[in-house]
Amino acid sequence: MINKTIYDYHGKVVQYRRHFHQFPEVSWQELKTSAYIKSELEKNNIPYKSIAKTGIEVMIKGDVPGKTVALRADIDALNVNEATSHGYKSRNEGVMHACGHDGHTAMLLCAALILNEYKSEIKGSVKLLFQPAEEMVEGAKRMIQEGALENVDAIFGIHLWTEIETGKISLESGPRMASGDYLLVDIKGKGGHGSLPHQTVDASLIAASFISNIQSLVSREIDPLESVVISFGKIESGSRFNIISGHAHLEGTARCFSPQIRKVLADLICQHGDHICQAYNASFELEFREGTPPTINDSTIAELGERVVESCFGKNALVSYNKTTGSEDMAYYLEKIPGAIAFVGARNDGIECNYPHHHPKFNIDEDSLLIGLELYIKFALSYLSKS
Repeated sequence: MINKTIYDYHGKVVQYRRHFHQFPEVSWQELKTSAYIKSELEKNNIPYKSIAKTGIEVMIKGDVPGKTVALRADIDALNVNEATSHGYKSRNEGVMHACGHDGHTAMLLCAALILNEYKSEIKGSVKLLFQPAEEMVEGAKRMIQEGALENVDAIFGIHLWTEIETGKISLESGPRMASGDYLLVDIKGKGGHGSLPHQTVDASLIAASFISNIQSLVSREIDPLESVVISFGKIESGSRFNIISGHAHLEGTARCFSPQIRKVLADLICQHGDHICQAYNASFELEFREGTPPTINDSTIAELGERVVESCFGKNALVSYNKTTGSEDMAYYLEKIPGAIAFVGARNDGIECNYPHHHPKFNIDEDSLLIGLELYIKFALSYLSKS
């Protein structure tokens, strides 16, 4: 009967997704999104708890005691001006669900309604986490700090993915997404007149040298079988065409899949920066701000997830997909307890659901929503039944 109920929710999950898409809200400002979720839970007499400012925690307790598994969805949107023309286009100028979080939220909300309807058949408990501020990679951390993972044995998440065809799912074990740390560099030299460079220590020149040479760290000091990305996207130096700058400020990102490599990256970058600056009689300062850790799927949970995919959608639904150097704050949960995140295909070239995430024309094939909804529910039930 639960299978029939899931398919009966096809219209509801699309309706929810389109509502969230029309009224997107950025990180920590998901007030109306949160209120709408709560109103739907209240209509169905499902108790909930507010958590992490705009987050929501729902506990569905089965009639038979057992373990607790968590299902997680992120609810925030992006500062992107939508460039589509569909009828459910964002009504909030300059804000858009350009990453699929509207779909994640819709699927988890429907999962809450269905699991509550069948709670007498559940062995153990399912905790549903509607998490804010994933795009700022802050929400998961705060959810954990406020007790979201207390007494939770495992966790499962979904990311709708337009690089994978609808109907296909990737759920490999091991690293799936990279860490995302922030690099803030200050190079201090000595300014002066552009016509007298010998009297100066040119911070702009040193910054250029540092950016060029730091890539040798990736190519010569890291195992070539490991992936590391170091990129600087912001450079500030100088004030006028004929004044040599005495200070340069750079901002960038470091990404990798190995927790061990991540631990030593700051020291390696400092060594390179110090040596380059010493050669020019300048000084080097690095602020290494930790962002998200790598997102690493637990092997046991991922294998269970793959078996669920096969049983629900057939063996051909499973596809292999390379890990990506994007980051995801699902990683914080996976650091604490066993869990996994699945990439659920949402690509359909025939209806232009093929733009990359964060693109102004991003859209998902809504047929993927029913697939994700079933995967959420069947994973939770399968995990609890085998515990």
